[in-house]
Amino acid sequence: MTQPILEIRHLRTLSALRDTGSLVRAAQLLNLTQSALSHQIKALEAHYGCALFERKSLPPQFTASGLRLLQLADSVLPQMETADRDVARLVSSGGGQLRIVVECHTCFDWLMPAMDTFRQAWPEIELDIVSGFHPDPVALLLQDKAEVAIVSEQDATEPVDHHALFRFEIVALMANGHGLAEKPYLTAEDFADQTLITYPVPDEMLDVLRQVMQPAGLQPRQRRTTELTVAMLQLVASGRGIAALPWWAVQSYLQRGYVSARPIGPASLRGELHMACRPGLSAQAWLSDFVRITRDSCFKRLPGIELL
Repeated sequence: MTQPILEIRHLRTLSALRDTGSLVRAAQLLNLTQSALSHQIKALEAHYGCALFERKSLPPQFTASGLRLLQLADSVLPQMETADRDVARLVSSGGGQLRIVVECHTCFDWLMPAMDTFRQAWPEIELDIVSGFHPDPVALLLQDKAEVAIVSEQDATEPVDHHALFRFEIVALMANGHGLAEKPYLTAEDFADQTLITYPVPDEMLDVLRQVMQPAGLQPRQRRTTELTVAMLQLVASGRGIAALPWWAVQSYLQRGYVSARPIGPASLRGELHMACRPGLSAQAWLSDFVRITRDSCFKRLPGIELL
């Protein structure tokens, strides 16, 4: 009888391939190179003498052998995660609280599912979102009014720990038939002639202003604000102005042809999100698990994002 080569990493690889739908995204989720991930799978297939999935299908269609290993992964991996958390509970002081403050209005689209998963895994941790919009969320960490802040960039001068989440494309949105929809991409000059519809936040918190218009010494002709993403898209659709939002946040509206979208700049405008926490909290098992759960949940739910 041959010696088994099946390891936990193999089960994680197959599970990630199923959950993400491609070798490229599975490698990103596991923080592996695509060649390393492919090597793992080929080694398993050589050991068992069969293919584990159909390579020409997208998403991958698993063979009977692959499905059997996925069944094992679905049984073993959750048990391992539960055991890890149980051991962490045994060596820690027990409960705690996790208050989250956000600076982005679109955060709730992905934050709530991550919080639901975390709540099931750590029911003893008191979980809450600090109400209201806060232009300086890190200040709340330092005032002991929150444990975690979702921020758009890392500031090395701030006395907090940072955990990278993901990068995403920001697209320009305009009404169907708008003249700008004919352009391959928009420039700072294109925005300068328009009413820019945004969330009610300071200029320095808007990537399209901070990264595109301000370096060009330009401002939009007019600025109009609204709290709700759907209200912003309604204004755009009715020709009241243009907007710049994460592609993943508006993908469903674009698929229905509600508005039109174009890249911003020849290389596309990119935004980032990070998780900041008070020094020392990173050592808590539940905090590191919250970071992992958030990253995994976002990568599986949000189209087009890249893990940092």
